[in-house]
Amino acid sequence: MASSNRLIFLGFLAAGALVGCASQKPAETPDAVRKRPEAESIRGKQEPGETVTELDANGDGRTDVWEYRVKDVLVRKELDLNWDGRVDVTQYLDPQGAKVREVMDLDYDGKVDATYHYAEGKRTKGERDLDGDGKADSWLYYENDTLVRKERDANHDGRVDYWEYWENGQVDRIGEDLDGDGTVDQWTRNPNPAAAKPKE
Repeated sequence: MASSNRLIFLGFLAAGALVGCASQKPAETPDAVRKRPEAESIRGKQEPGETVTELDANGDGRTDVWEYRVKDVLVRKELDLNWDGRVDVTQYLDPQGAKVREVMDLDYDGKVDATYHYAEGKRTKGERDLDGDGKADSWLYYENDTLVRKERDANHDGRVDYWEYWENGQVDRIGEDLDGDGTVDQWTRNPNPAAAKPKE
């Protein structure tokens, strides 16, 4: 395996850890997928002016990576992480090659389940569709690429009713809206808060 392919393969392994955290719900039938027209397809269409390069990262003779360029500038990359011949992750890049957006198909149904936004190469926000209806119902917020808050629409009424605030890599407190008015009614604090990070 060429050294460049080894690097891509190692990237697959790292990204595969994210996919391993996906829910274990079975893949939907094609009819069920068609009933979700609002869900974004994980695989984009080749735009006018784009050229595509197909790569075989694991050496099995099948394409695992699709790179899209406009005037020799890489603008999008599609990855097949589980080597089933279908795209699992699509990354959108700025002209300098930094990620600005990444979408993932966590349940292998061909539709986007998770979207992450980046600024200057750092993750800033995430959106997840936990129930498979094609609409985000969980939101993640990051500061300096570190998770600081999660929000969720647990009862699927279109409003956030659950909040997690994170500090030092663990949940610090949880807020819940019990009466559906959009405000926190109950707070639960972590009984074992993370120790403050030592000053450098």
